[in-house]
Amino acid sequence: MKQKSKRVIPGFGISMGVTLTILSVVVLIPLASLVVFTAQMSFSEIIETITRPRVLASFRVSFLTALIASVINAVMGVVLAWVLVRYRFPLKRILDGMIELPFALPTAVAGIALTALTANTGLIGKFFAKFGIEIAYTRVGITVALVFIGIPFVVRTVQPVLEKLDPSYEEAAGVLGASRVKIFWKVIFPEIRPAVFTGFGLAFGRCLGEYGSVVFIAGNQPYETEITPLIIMSELQEYDYASATAIALVMLIVSFLILFLSNLIQARNAKKLKGGS
Repeated sequence: MKQKSKRVIPGFGISMGVTLTILSVVVLIPLASLVVFTAQMSFSEIIETITRPRVLASFRVSFLTALIASVINAVMGVVLAWVLVRYRFPLKRILDGMIELPFALPTAVAGIALTALTANTGLIGKFFAKFGIEIAYTRVGITVALVFIGIPFVVRTVQPVLEKLDPSYEEAAGVLGASRVKIFWKVIFPEIRPAVFTGFGLAFGRCLGEYGSVVFIAGNQPYETEITPLIIMSELQEYDYASATAIALVMLIVSFLILFLSNLIQARNAKKLKGGS
């Protein structure tokens, strides 16, 4: 007789019940509340709310800065992950731990620190001010803050893939005469590409909804540096919950689409690898 395999956690029924309960309380119910509050408005009112000039300007600022910051994070995240995986140097573990700092640091503290550094009187801002370049209270400052809070997502998704990458393929390509650039684009990048897209999607979603670290450095000038989360907060302070949730629903839909595309790319890549094996 076959022995029944011992499970560490309870059976499927209990485990699935607990999972669905936690998922509903933490994710589904809060997200469903957005739809419920937005449903209090007619379709024409929703369109009127999300197409107000000030709201559209905030969408433009949030989407543009989040996109630029995520592209920068995708590039620099790969570089950081490569250095942490492929090189040995003093204080490597400290640098590796500092990648997690944006997760642990309160966003308001990050915003105040970045504003102090990049203002015209700050350590970094003073240098750029000599050349007529302003960082704080501009879209450049918003992008800097978003790069800071988004970089860990790319590093932590690419790093495990690089660690598991078999170096024999790179060595074989080198023996066959391939240059380092060609080895990276033809051998390494195809392996890490799904992780890069995933990190990009996670960083983009986080950047879209970031408030604490951006609100201080943005300057919050209407139509210029005002982000969408600030518009949502303003609507909530005026007790206009329907308008706030309508604007938030747009951000939610965009974030969901980005994450969906990232997961789709991962699924197709996994299917391709499985078919190749």
